[in-house]
Amino acid sequence: MSKMAEMAQTIEELRTAAASINAAADWLYQHFSGEDDSKQQKSKSADKKEEPKLEDVRAVLAEKSRSGHTAEVRALLKKYGAAKLSEIDPGNYEALMKDAEVIGNGS
Repeated sequence: MSKMAEMAQTIEELRTAAASINAAADWLYQHFSGEDDSKQQKSKSADKKEEPKLEDVRAVLAEKSRSGHTAEVRALLKKYGAAKLSEIDPGNYEALMKDAEVIGNGS
């Protein structure tokens, strides 16, 4: 692997790690922020209707990659016509998330 390819891979891994840390911080904030249960329930029901964001998709794909499914994640990105997540149309995030859910379930 060339030095530039290694650097690009390292940068992408750092970005996915940062997204995972951000997702963990969001989860901790939501669960320990001191909001009462009724507000949390309303928030959860509203979240179900929202489209996934880049950070959400990145966190899921990063977890799959860390679990040893990097090749499958790359193949999934290629399926959506991209070499990296930032090149994927946000309108495809929901479908991409559904496809990513099955990665690693059969192994």
